[in-house]
Amino acid sequence: MYISKSFIPILKNNPSEAKIKSHQLMLRVGMIKQSSAGIYSWLPLGFKVMKKIENIVREEQNKIGAQEILMPTIQSSEIWKESGRYEDYGEEMLRIKDRQNREMLYGPTNEELVTDIFRSSIKSYKSLPQLLYHIQWKFRDEIRPRFGIMRCREFYMKDAYSFDISDDEALFSYNKFFLSYLKTFKRLDLTAIPMAADTGPIGGNLSHEFIILAETGESKIFTDKRIFDVDNEDTKLEKKSLENLRKKYEQFYSVTDEKFNQEEFEKKVSEKNRLKTKGIEVGHIFYFGDKYSKPMGGSVDLPGGKKDFVKMGSYGIGVSRLVGAIIEAKYDEKNEVMKWPISVAPYDLAVIPMINKNDTSALEKANKINIELKKNNIESIIDDTDENFSSKIKKMNLIGAPFQIIIGKQSDGELLEFKEIGKETKKINLTQIIKIIKEQKVKN
Repeated sequence: MYISKSFIPILKNNPSEAKIKSHQLMLRVGMIKQSSAGIYSWLPLGFKVMKKIENIVREEQNKIGAQEILMPTIQSSEIWKESGRYEDYGEEMLRIKDRQNREMLYGPTNEELVTDIFRSSIKSYKSLPQLLYHIQWKFRDEIRPRFGIMRCREFYMKDAYSFDISDDEALFSYNKFFLSYLKTFKRLDLTAIPMAADTGPIGGNLSHEFIILAETGESKIFTDKRIFDVDNEDTKLEKKSLENLRKKYEQFYSVTDEKFNQEEFEKKVSEKNRLKTKGIEVGHIFYFGDKYSKPMGGSVDLPGGKKDFVKMGSYGIGVSRLVGAIIEAKYDEKNEVMKWPISVAPYDLAVIPMINKNDTSALEKANKINIELKKNNIESIIDDTDENFSSKIKKMNLIGAPFQIIIGKQSDGELLEFKEIGKETKKINLTQIIKIIKEQKVKN
């Protein structure tokens, strides 16, 4: 792909309205464009990153046996009245009426709708457990949308729902998602800490937020530093193994500000291990038993002819928010350099040839290199403009392909100037470059 043919409207300077790194970069590099307050169009560069994140989220959901569905953005108010949340949810819910004067709403979440789907389809305990998820747009009418996509009104989200016969089986499902989230964030090169959290308007008595550390985060967090050393590599999708994993994390004090207790913190955590900082919520899981199934009649037949209401949990990941979260974690604001994890980078490699009107040999070399890259499933972007070299480097540093090939005066025969963003340039041949990139892609 030539950059001259790409829809990447780069701005020279950071927009004045953008106050945090992710908002600045996404507007400057043309990843998004604001449509109205808290609502954005996703342009090609940003959309590519978001779809790659979506695919990783999907793959990890599928690995634990969750099944994908797709629910609509517009819901009937009737099911929300059944659950008792229609009046309680507040002004964040966008309420509308159709031409028949029926009360509708733009879904802020889907507990009611998925329970309605379940109750009409599943009648016997023999069909349990059921793990269902979808990836869909949501709308919450934030009173003060800010920080770009980090706190906006319309956002792209994965939400999953579990249906089980008992509390014990439901906790097994909960722990599956607990592990799935840890693996998802690791593939995105993020260190996300599970923290005991308030259940909020979703309800229930068990909840964990997954938080990444960031100075611009809105969540205040209090944790034991030793939690960063917990290893989950050997965890299996078995009840005992998953229970042990959660216990490994829960042995260390780790909470958001809603659950913070100063006396408890000081008692459980030695002074040298205390960490008080800010973070960004990237995932949230809840267990709420029969909070929705009971008022909505979500029951199944048990052995012996009795009926009981299923036990439920819900599990959310902000797919669009993760784009911003990765930027907050990876963007070097001082040097204006973004290095995307190769698992979600819009391009694996940037090829930067030195071009002038009288000599197109560097561009021809770039085209030949690109042919070999395509054969090896490596996606590159070529800067075919006649801008000066420093401008090209700066532009590609902003776009953030994790690797660069520079074709200039130092290129000699088969040897190419190759660098991983943030590291020293080295001169190696194309075969070696392809091997390095493919090895990185396999790891992710």
